[in-house]
Parts: sequence; C-alpha cells; structure tokens
Amino acid sequence: MTLVPSFVDLIQPLHAVMTAPSFVSFLTLLTGWVFARRRTVTGMIVAADAVGKKHHSAFHRLFARARWSLDGLGLAVFGLIEQSLDDTVMLAIDDTLARKRGLKVFGAGMHHDPLLSTRKTAIMNWGHSWVVLAVIVKLPFCPRRVFALPILFRLYMNKKAAAKHRRVYRTRPQLALEMLQTLCGDCKSRHFHAVADTTYGGKSVLLNLPANCDLTSRLLLETRLYDAPPARQGAIHGRPRKRGRPLPSPRQMLQQRGQRLALHLYGRKDRVRVADVEACVYAAPHRPLRALSVQPLSGGRPAQAFYSTLHHASAQQILTWYAMRWSLEVGFHDTKQHPGFEQPQGWSRHAVERTAPIAMLLYSLVILWFAKIGHRLYRPPYRPWYPHKPHASFADMLATLKQASGRHQVLSIGLTGHGSQNALQTLLHTVQQAA
Repeated sequence: MTLVPSFVDLIQPLHAVMTAPSFVSFLTLLTGWVFARRRTVTGMIVAADAVGKKHHSAFHRLFARARWSLDGLGLAVFGLIEQSLDDTVMLAIDDTLARKRGLKVFGAGMHHDPLLSTRKTAIMNWGHSWVVLAVIVKLPFCPRRVFALPILFRLYMNKKAAAKHRRVYRTRPQLALEMLQTLCGDCKSRHFHAVADTTYGGKSVLLNLPANCDLTSRLLLETRLYDAPPARQGAIHGRPRKRGRPLPSPRQMLQQRGQRLALHLYGRKDRVRVADVEACVYAAPHRPLRALSVQPLSGGRPAQAFYSTLHHASAQQILTWYAMRWSLEVGFHDTKQHPGFEQPQGWSRHAVERTAPIAMLLYSLVILWFAKIGHRLYRPPYRPWYPHKPHASFADMLATLKQASGRHQVLSIGLTGHGSQNALQTLLHTVQQAA
C-alpha cells in the first residue's frame, strides 16, 4: 500500500527533521497508520505491506532510538499550517488521558478520567496524561467551523511516577508553559493567543507568558480583583502601592447591571447577561485584564467568569475565543476513535514519548490534506435517512484519503483488454467499501 502522491508531497517538508532512512521508515509507518485496524508497530508494517522489505526492528527503533525531535516534527507541521493563519495565531491548550495497561510502561500512573467521572464521583484510571498544544484554524472548505490541529505534546507524570523514573516533577501548567515558550520562541515575529480552561489559567502561566502571547481563560467566581495601582504624586514617603482599590468579585459583579447578549456558541444559540470590567488580579497587579461574569439566561448552566489579557476586547469576543477551545476536545475524540491514539504498545521512554503523539500529528496532516486537495475528491455517501450533513467529519476525511490512495493504485495497474472496464469498476467499488 502507498499513500496518494498529493499526501506524500504535503509531508515532504517533514523530511528536514530526520535522516533519509528514518524518513523512509516514518513514511511506511504513516501509511500503515492510515490503513491499519490496530495501530501497533507490527500492525502498521502489515497494513503497509512492508513485511520482509526491512527488518521489523528498524521500525521499532524509529520511535525507541532514532535521533529526531518530536518538537522539531511538531514545528515542521506548524510550518505547513502557517499559510492558513491570520496575523494572530489562536492556540488551544488542554490535557487528555490515554488509558494503558502494564506496570512497566514508562510514565504511566493513576489519573483523573473525565469520561467515566461524574459531578459527584471522580474516577481514576491507569494510563498516560498528555498535555497538548494545538493551533486553531479556519479552513476555506468549511468556513463556519474551526479545527484544532495538535502540534506539540508533553507527557505529564504524577509525583509517584516521576520519582519511580527519576524525573523532576512538573505540573501540567509548567508543561503547557514550556510548549508555549517553544512555539513563541521559534516564531518571534508572530503574535499568539492561547485559550485554556482553569487548569492553565492560573498565575504560574499568567505571570510567565511569552511577550508575543496573550491568554484567555476561566476565573473563579470568588477571585479578588483590583483597580490599577495609583500613580505616585508628590513627595510621599514609603513603599509605593502595588495594587489599587478593591473591585467587586465576579460573583458580586452579577448583582450589578449588565448587558444582555445573544450568542451562537458550541453550535447553539444562547442568551446571557454579562458584566465586565478592566481589572488586575492579586498575583499580577501590573497586568490589566478584561474580567467578565456571565449569567446564562437559557440552557440551565451555572454562572461563570472569564478573563483575557487583551483588556480592550469586548465580552462577546472573549466568549467567542473561549468557545474555540472546544475544537480541541473534538480532536481528542477523533484521534482516539480513528487514528488510535491509545493503541500503540511501546513501553520504553522514547517509544512512549514519541509514538502516541504521531496519531495526533496524523490527524493534523489529514485535515490539512483534505483542506488542500481532499475536499475536491470527497463525495458524501448517499444515506436517505441522513440527507442533510453540514460538513465532512474526520472519519469522512480519513476515508477520502484511503479511497484516493486505493484508487491511485488501482488505476496505475493499467488494465486493458476485454472486460477490463468491469474489472476496474469492481476493484474501485471494493476499495471504496473497504475505505
């Protein structure tokens, strides 16, 4: 099996981050990753029909020992995304759990499982916790939808797992900040804007943001807010004030007058009452923020509070930016459902830290290929019971890539003679159904 040439041409710039033999093995495994039913290394070799062409240990060594950088590969993928970006690059940060088995798997530990947990009961599960940085982008083939394309990854280990493997313990916000500094430092001429939930909106991230990066996140309703520190006037002795006068907390702001907004977020229309103010938080008294409290008037959700370092932004802009974060949750669902993010079986350090993120990078590459070429080849399947499908899902994009690759191989056979057309149509139909 081979991938369609247009997809191979798309990923050619990734060749710069690894040696030529490693890139050949990487391309083979990427082919197997697209066509395999189970995404283990041996399963990919079989799916790519590469058994016997190279010793199987060479494919295992690509993840376990080869000298290439996952950050370098992610930045190379960002280079492919750059041409679709605006002046301000929107980023999303979040973490997800990849369930695993085995006590000897590097970095595995007990982590909160949000899919099995409820509001009353927290469920823990054994596996890997990945902190992911993704680029939020709008693509021309689907202008009303945003996509989160993962590019950088960090494996979070709890204190017990870090001590077991003799690693320095780092929190999830510290790992997120490291990825932000990596991306913003590599592209100093660009301006970035990250959106994240409460975990990544605390002072450890806010106080250490790169100079070319802003942040929009959640606030606790009891957060203490302050006015800007007053300018010092005259010959006043003593230490100057660090903070201005106290302002109402986000919960108290809801008791004041606010404006009513009709928003179209998360695919639905909501009516909310919003109160906002320019303020500073206790930990960062010299950084002005736009803080807002939101009281939903429909939908039955509780009151929430948000902030943005872009203190001149309107409340509607901040809520729209924060809603974009949900596209990363969709990406987590799709990568676990289709490219098999949880399926690789590596257990050594480098194999663990490299293998699973390739599934998310493949997710980004498939969407980029579909936006560039694949949407022209896409034919919505005829389903009389489902006539109004608004846009192609990731499953449709992956199936289109499989169909295009299979069709290219079938047409390259060059069948001629009596009955060749019927044979060709049968092969093409078989490829379509298999995809």
